[in-house]
Amino acid sequence: MEASDSMRPRRSGFANILKNVAWLLGGKGFAGVCSIAYLAILARSLDLKDFGHFSLIFATGQLLCAFATFDTWQTVVRFGAEPAHRRDWARFGNLAWLCGSIDVFGAAVGCVFAAVIYYGFGDLLQLSPLYVDMAFAFNCAMLWSRMTTPTGIVRVLDRFDLGTYVEAVTPVGRLTAAILIALVGASVGRFLFAWAFFDLLVGMLYWIVARRLVPEALTWRNFRNPVSALREERPLRRFFGITYGSASLDAITRQGPVLAVGFFLGTSAAGLYRLADQLGLGIARLSGMITRAALPEFVMANVTVDISEFRTMVRQVTRLASLGAVVIVLIALIFGEPIIVLIGGSSFARAADILVPLAVGASLGLAAVAFEPLLYSTGHAQYPLIIRAVGALLLAGAILLFHSAGPVAIGWMVAMWAGLVSLAMGVVSALVLRAMARKSGAGEV
Repeated sequence: MEASDSMRPRRSGFANILKNVAWLLGGKGFAGVCSIAYLAILARSLDLKDFGHFSLIFATGQLLCAFATFDTWQTVVRFGAEPAHRRDWARFGNLAWLCGSIDVFGAAVGCVFAAVIYYGFGDLLQLSPLYVDMAFAFNCAMLWSRMTTPTGIVRVLDRFDLGTYVEAVTPVGRLTAAILIALVGASVGRFLFAWAFFDLLVGMLYWIVARRLVPEALTWRNFRNPVSALREERPLRRFFGITYGSASLDAITRQGPVLAVGFFLGTSAAGLYRLADQLGLGIARLSGMITRAALPEFVMANVTVDISEFRTMVRQVTRLASLGAVVIVLIALIFGEPIIVLIGGSSFARAADILVPLAVGASLGLAAVAFEPLLYSTGHAQYPLIIRAVGALLLAGAILLFHSAGPVAIGWMVAMWAGLVSLAMGVVSALVLRAMARKSGAGEV
């Protein structure tokens, strides 16, 4: 593993995005194959109701993580690119310790929220009292494992290869554990324990890798009081608030429908929706990969290249993502039901009807994947927050009014929400690029 002093030079723009997407895709593609395998084991070894319980506990944990964590990796990338480029490791270390402190604070507060939710309102989730203690412990483990500061350090230093190796531990571990659990006797508690253990292991490994990459940055002499640091760094504080709000709203719109199906239609319906959603989530993960690869390059390009090159890079990413979106929708339409039945068995066949709208929605998000990192990297992070807030309100209103139409209808509501959000992001991004071009004298977009 190379330390920071021997950090390799960057490749320019779109080529570097493709390289990083390739690393992420290699890791996530492998993870995707493993996840389909362990999802099949989980769905077939648990009955539909227990799978529904597992799904509700997992979705609640994801939602709690979004509310209690701050997606600090984006802040590390946005404000750490310049000091990393100049090798100002003292300043970079100040930022890393600040983000790490906020991660710790969020995890601690999240555990308190988890206790209130599960011990105070567990019945609202249609959760059996037998699962309350294990659900609380699982959610606490998820909160402590989702500290993203080391992830941001790895990405801003352009070491996506190392991140791929670390993240491969999760699918390998879960698949191995799922096979063993199925052999010795499947239960919701055993699956939750295995998922939590490997999440915590990967979180610890990320910190070890980050420390090895920049030992001169992650020393205690670079630690600053997080309260005074946030007070002094107004732009950073504002960016934290905006990215936190955007990530929370994104989690609400991703996990909220699963919880709504469980609340309004029962745990069995939640299990059906969750299985379809897990396959749709694979498309969302591809969007996330491109976002993670694009954001560091967009931030660096905004500093080092002219507007015409920056604009070309955005167009290239958008075209690549749009092509992938079309292919994925076709796969869902043609092979959706056989895939569902292969994974979950005939009792989950009804989930194929839910998969189609979820795949359409996820593909619309994939086609628009360049817009959010563009807005973040150019100092317009408030626009994704506003768009997501309006979109979340519209989606929540639609589900409240029309949930009785069933889980397939809720899936189409999610698809319509994704289309509206993507359209709005695209319009705002075009306006921002046009303003940048006009300011630089580069002409129209």
